[in-house]
Amino acid sequence: MAYTSREVVWLRAMHYSRGAAALMLCMFTVMGKAEGSVAREEWHGHVTALSVAPEFRRLGLAAKLMELLEEISEKKGGFFVDLFVRVSNQVAVNMYKQLGYSVYRTVLEYYSASSGEPDEDAYDMRKALSRDTEKKSVIPLPHPVRPEDIE
Repeated sequence: MAYTSREVVWLRAMHYSRGAAALMLCMFTVMGKAEGSVAREEWHGHVTALSVAPEFRRLGLAAKLMELLEEISEKKGGFFVDLFVRVSNQVAVNMYKQLGYSVYRTVLEYYSASSGEPDEDAYDMRKALSRDTEKKSVIPLPHPVRPEDIE
């Protein structure tokens, strides 16, 4: 189940109200969705993509966008929010850790490489939400997994 169009419009409207629409569209991109099984306590928000233009980095925009996605995930009854990030992207990994995310598991060869380079591993990072009172969703897996093992 994806976030409703009303929520997407609300996110856009909130950011448009803070500056020129054209400038805001060039500053960042964020996509997210809700997915998983409620019965197995896997219903969660997933960050599909988060990108901030280089000239607008280190202004707290990514943190604000993550906060908005977390709020929507809470309202949707999610147990956690997760995302995938390249192991080599330490700037992003550190930012997510500062926002309360932790490495749940390593996914081997998740990102396809170009020009003969080896594929790159990803971290599946998670942050528990209030519905996960025992924080079960963020207990790290003891071993890496392959992309085909991800549900």
